[in-house]
Amino acid sequence: MRTEFAKLLKLIRKQFPNADLDIVRRAYRVANEAHRGQMRLSGDPYVLHCIEVTRILAQLGLDLTTLAAALLHDVLEDTAVTREQLREQFGDEVANLVEGVTKIGALNFPSEITSQEQKQAINLRKMLVATAQDVRVILIKLADRLHNMRTIEYLPRENIIRISRETLDIYAPLAHRLGIARWKWELEDHAFHQLHPAEYKEMAALVAMKRREREAWLEETCRFLEERLAEAEVNARVIGRPKHLYSIYQKMVQQGRDFDQVMDVLAVRIITQTVNECYNALGVVHHLWPPVPGRFKDYIAMPKVNMYQSIHTTVMRENGRPLEVQIRTEEMDRTAREGIAAHWLYKEGAGKQDPKLETQLKWLRQMFEWLKDAQNPEDLVDSVRRDMHDADVYVFTPKGEVKELPNGATPLDFAYAIHSDIGHHCIGARVNGRMVPLRYNLQTGDVVEILTSKNQHPHLDWLEIVVTGKARTRIRQKLREIGELEPLDSQIRRHVADLVQPQPKPQVFHEVDDATRLKMIRVDGKKGIAVAFAKCCNPMPGHPILGYATKATGITIHRADCRNFSSSKRNPDRILGATWAGDDHLEFGMRVTAAQRPNMLADITNSLRPMNISITRAQYLPGENGDCHFEFVFETADKESVEHVRRTIRTVVGVKNAVVVPPDRLSESSTKT
Repeated sequence: MRTEFAKLLKLIRKQFPNADLDIVRRAYRVANEAHRGQMRLSGDPYVLHCIEVTRILAQLGLDLTTLAAALLHDVLEDTAVTREQLREQFGDEVANLVEGVTKIGALNFPSEITSQEQKQAINLRKMLVATAQDVRVILIKLADRLHNMRTIEYLPRENIIRISRETLDIYAPLAHRLGIARWKWELEDHAFHQLHPAEYKEMAALVAMKRREREAWLEETCRFLEERLAEAEVNARVIGRPKHLYSIYQKMVQQGRDFDQVMDVLAVRIITQTVNECYNALGVVHHLWPPVPGRFKDYIAMPKVNMYQSIHTTVMRENGRPLEVQIRTEEMDRTAREGIAAHWLYKEGAGKQDPKLETQLKWLRQMFEWLKDAQNPEDLVDSVRRDMHDADVYVFTPKGEVKELPNGATPLDFAYAIHSDIGHHCIGARVNGRMVPLRYNLQTGDVVEILTSKNQHPHLDWLEIVVTGKARTRIRQKLREIGELEPLDSQIRRHVADLVQPQPKPQVFHEVDDATRLKMIRVDGKKGIAVAFAKCCNPMPGHPILGYATKATGITIHRADCRNFSSSKRNPDRILGATWAGDDHLEFGMRVTAAQRPNMLADITNSLRPMNISITRAQYLPGENGDCHFEFVFETADKESVEHVRRTIRTVVGVKNAVVVPPDRLSESSTKT
């Protein structure tokens, strides 16, 4: 490990050539000693993970305090080191950062919280709280997740699916919203690889096909552009870049296009010295090649919330091949790559943050304020996922103030973006001087005026009109206040509970081999979890059992009455519910309404491939108005998976609705698959 740590010190020294690195050296010594003897599933010493997480942060040029905390980020959770010891050796700042990261990963869920969606929502709240207090906490957590994704292949398949989906839903969008593009792309591609391995291999093969030809074409284009820009006295450098795999895949699915039809598989970036040169470069590009209508965006004049600035345009080359061109300054390019880290001023004892950075982080604190009261986990996660992606629509108040909204936003979303009370009392809207319905889809450049009445209040159908998380949360809160809406989490629990048939009692054995025991173990209701059996009590089927979790050694199963287990100083946050189970499965039905298009059924079934379910029956039924219906009967080992299946199906392009129904209510003619 000394060699790896020496490489890390060399990297840090490049960032801080005159700094005293004593705090980093001391942090490594403590981490190395605390994690001594602990190994990862890959077989590497655990402290190597701590070094790699720190290396990821050092590459962004983060301050020495953050790097020390990164080296120590797992000592409170997985070792005997205490917060008081950290505070004594490194000060309150390091101790607070390590404690913040530890709290995010703590397994202290209330007993009534059983579903993965509920647990994800709780962890999401933890991240928002931690980030609102000190954004460095989430930067360490993101770096931790990035390295875990790089080495995820050593985990059990069930854990890989769960972690990858969470990465795609939460961590990658969060990295994007913090402006750290390279982390976002890598997180997405790792998750894409694990969740859709067949599609990933196909995309990789398509990108690799004629690679030399495309690289030569990009090199020629860059050289040609540099020459034309020099002739126009624009001081700039031009670089080519292929898009990352998940980005291309998303565009293909969303746009329903083949690989060759996606416009921005290849792109060039023009990096200038000044803003004026950016617009001069744009003039050169549009003089050379005609721009594609509707493919121009000026994020310099109207920056994104994550501080991203650039001009985007797509032009058509003389050979009929589209080319995306991005134009920005050197400073803008650094911000695009490093996000908030590009504006960090904790370096070398500066002791303060850039005021501009504080302004840019308001969105996160605001998100926490209106999400902290969200009651339904699905709504919370979906809202954050939606609101952490790019704002596609930029509209104006009558006074000229810009509001950023997602694509599909309505005047109601705009009203709630201004203030909750304006949203609650909205009775109509004028867009560009004319009255429009509340369902009107706002377009960039619209000037929106909201009409209100003190006698107005939200209606249940408003939930079908709005798309932003803030609006949906505020509407639900108000509907509950006035007694028009039951808490949605209660609705979902009751609905699913009504559908679940009673499980047969598991068969009780006394002496079985390890392979049989492993097949029978459920941890927090989940099968297929990688566990080890405690030698001190040798639990067998029929014994009441508990699990104990650590990052270093995984989950160990003890008998509940094990003296060694009960008498030792165990962290209660790491104790997990565990049971024995047979090979029983639960059966559910699903009715799906979707648009008529080729490969719809294949796309639905492919979306479920990574999940631990088995489709036993399926049927196609014609519908009306260009729609069709699919009915499925599927088996799963736990009822918590049902809602996850439904939401996964809803993500397929063209699917309009998916409803869980008892299997006996589906058509009797459903055919065996």
